[in-house]
Parts: sequence; structure tokens; C-alpha cells
Amino acid sequence: MRRLTRVATVVGVLTFAAASAATAQSRDSFTPGYTDVGPVIGLGGLGDASASVGVRFEYGIEQLPSLANGVLSFAASLDHYSYDAFGHGFTYTPIGATINYHFRLDNQQFDPFLGLGLGDYLESAPANCPECSFNHGVYLIGRLGLRYFWKPGVAFYGDVGSGAGALHLGVMFKLRGGK
Repeated sequence: MRRLTRVATVVGVLTFAAASAATAQSRDSFTPGYTDVGPVIGLGGLGDASASVGVRFEYGIEQLPSLANGVLSFAASLDHYSYDAFGHGFTYTPIGATINYHFRLDNQQFDPFLGLGLGDYLESAPANCPECSFNHGVYLIGRLGLRYFWKPGVAFYGDVGSGAGALHLGVMFKLRGGK
């Protein structure tokens, strides 16, 4: 529980810092150079897993004229949740990186994207479980997501397929604008 409190505190501090950096410009869209960060809550964990708390970061790399003018980006994710098994509590911290393709729509308030990448989860075993051990494991990430630009510097965010919950919902805060 202490670790979950620490993670929630870090997510809160990052959210406050990102909100302070959000600028009041014209309506945003995801373009090369666009950078944002924000907290997410993961819902629908497997079995007895708790809801996860986490953070997402994304940076627009390049526009792809040969692929319907979509935008290629790099995204990083960090989540944390707990799970009870065999009478013991375990904690998991999935860390992931994806390359995303953002589809270009006429209505630029909506930013749908697909991503592919790799993740690694860090599992901690409880102290009162001598037969349990610390573990980790690399996994493939296939992600489908959507950003809705609500107002300048702020977007609602959702993704599925990132490994720490069936659905992640959050708010993204613009750190800097695109080209």
C-alpha cells in the first residue's frame, strides 16, 4: 500500500507540473513536435488485480505524407497495480514503449492512433512469502487509443492493449506544441 501511495503521489506531482506547463493557444492537434504527458487510471484488470495508476508520455516525431499524412510518434508508459494470489499480495509495475501511428482526420479534435512496442513488468513479492521471488518479463504491446482535444493544452485520453488494464483513461497536458 505504501508503494501505491508513492506512485499516486508521483503521478499527482507530474500532473500538477504538466498542468502548469500547459499553454493557452489555439485548439491543439497531434503534429510533429507535439509533446504531452498525463496521468491515467487502468480499469478492468485481470482476476483480482486492482485498478492501476500510471502516466503516459508522447512525442510526435514525423509526419508521413506517403501514409495518408499520419504522424509517427514515440510513447512511453508506466503503470502500477497490485494483485492477491495464494494469500499474498504482489505488486506489478509495467513499463512500456511504443511507436504509434496517428491517423489524420478532418476534425482535428479527435486523434485516433495505433501503436506497437515492447514492455517489461517488474513484479515484487511480499516479504512474508519465502517461496515467492522478484520477477519480471518482457511482453509485446499492441495499443489502440484516442485523444480528444478538449481545450488548448488539455486532452482527454484513452487506450486499450497496454498491459496493465483493459482500458486506461486519463487527461493529457501539453508540454510543447507541434510544427
